[in-house]
Amino acid sequence: MEKDMTTFPAVTHVAVTVSDLDKSVPWYRQLFDSEPVLDEDTGPFRHVVFAIGDGMLFGLHHFPDGGWPGGFDPRRPGLDHVSFACVDRGELAAWQERLDTLGIKHGGIVDAHYGSGLSFKDPDDLPMEFFAPPGT
Repeated sequence: MEKDMTTFPAVTHVAVTVSDLDKSVPWYRQLFDSEPVLDEDTGPFRHVVFAIGDGMLFGLHHFPDGGWPGGFDPRRPGLDHVSFACVDRGELAAWQERLDTLGIKHGGIVDAHYGSGLSFKDPDDLPMEFFAPPGT
């Protein structure tokens, strides 16, 4: 029996590869203000997973055989950045204050016709942002 697909499904999880779980786990623990729900060695890699938002999981993967020698490059094909939704610019400003409190460097709130963003990077320089829709 075929099921009609009327809407595209929501994203359930995102996983990023990190160079050092001992450095990244505490950083993400602070950012998410929560403890991991899973810490598992799968054989080829170890992953630590956080539950964030409405049923969303955010995973950190570490491969013990070493890292990519070139580091993150937004021009290399792959993930460009991860963006976390804010309902409005007020919530975005609250996240800016939280990043300041945590000592996480960021680029300040940037307003554009398509919305407002607050960019920052994790310990491996993976780009992240908080984003609010325009006119909010």
